[in-house]
Amino acid sequence: MNSPIREVEHAIAVRAPAREVYRMLAEVENWPRLFPPSVYVDCLERRGNEERIRIWATANGEAKNWTSHRVLDPDGLRITFAQEVSAPPVAQMSGTWIIEDGGDGNTRLRLLHTYRAIDDDPAGLDWIEKAVDENSRAELPGLKAAVEAAVSTTELTLSFVDSIRVDGSASDVYDFINEADRWTERLPHVATVKLTEDTPGLQVLRMDTLTKDGSSHTTESVRVCFPHHRIAYKQTTLPALMDLHTGYWQFDQNADGSTTASSQHTVIIKPDRITDVLGPDAGVEEARLFIRDALGANSRATLNHARAYAEARR
Repeated sequence: MNSPIREVEHAIAVRAPAREVYRMLAEVENWPRLFPPSVYVDCLERRGNEERIRIWATANGEAKNWTSHRVLDPDGLRITFAQEVSAPPVAQMSGTWIIEDGGDGNTRLRLLHTYRAIDDDPAGLDWIEKAVDENSRAELPGLKAAVEAAVSTTELTLSFVDSIRVDGSASDVYDFINEADRWTERLPHVATVKLTEDTPGLQVLRMDTLTKDGSSHTTESVRVCFPHHRIAYKQTTLPALMDLHTGYWQFDQNADGSTTASSQHTVIIKPDRITDVLGPDAGVEEARLFIRDALGANSRATLNHARAYAEARR
C-alpha cells in the first residue's frame, strides 16, 4: 500500500554564485519574474527571518492560491517553507530550497517537497504529484535562466509605468479594468475576449488584440484582483518577442476625489526572435522600443477609455 505522504526532490545546476541564487529566491516579490507558474506573491507578515506569504500560481492548467510560512537561513543558504492554507486537493505541503556552492561561480540548487492529499485520497495524491513535478520542472529552469540572465546582462529586461489622472472614483476605474469580458464593446484594439473567473478575484483572460499596424496577436493571462486597488497579472500565452510579461493595473484614490490610474509592465525580451519579428537589421534596442511603444499604446488607450467611463459616472 502506498504511503499517504510523499517526498520528492528536483535539482538543477546554475551558472551563478550561490549567494546570488539565494538572494533571488529570498525576494519573493520577484517570483513571477523567476518562475513560470507564479502569477503574484504578496508578503503578509515579516518577523526576523520568518515570513508569511500568499502565492497565486497555475497548477495543471488551473489557477490556485495558498499561504505559506517561510524560514530564511542566509548563513546556511537554505529556505524552508510550509503551506499554512493549502488549496484542495492538498492537505499538507512543505519543503526546502537548498543552495549549494559548486565552486567556480556555480551553484547546485535542490528543491525538496513533502506532501499529502485531503483524506489521503489516491487520486488527489496523484494530482499533487503531477502538479509538483510539472511546476518544479518549470520553476527550476525558469529560475536558472532568470538568475543567469541577471548576473550577465540587464538589457533584455524592460520595466515601465504609464499613469493618468481621472476625475472619478477608483472603484469605477477598477470596474472597467475588472470587467474585461466587456472589452470587445469598450476597447477598439480588442478583437475577441474570453474571461473565466471560477474563483472570485482570480481570472483567466484570453484575448486577441490589434497593434497600430493592424496585426493581431493572441495572449492569455492569469489575473489576481484586489478591489478596488490593484489587478496584477502574468501572461501565460506570450507574443513572439517575449520570454516573460507581468504587470499590474493600479488605482489610487486621491484626497481631492480624483484617481491616479497606472499600468505597469515588466518584460523579458526573447533575443532569438528579434530578427524574425522586426527584420534582419533589428537588435535589442529596436525590440525594446517596439515593445515599449506597442504595450504602452494599448495600455494608455485602455486607461483613457476607463477614464471616460469613470468620469461619465460622476
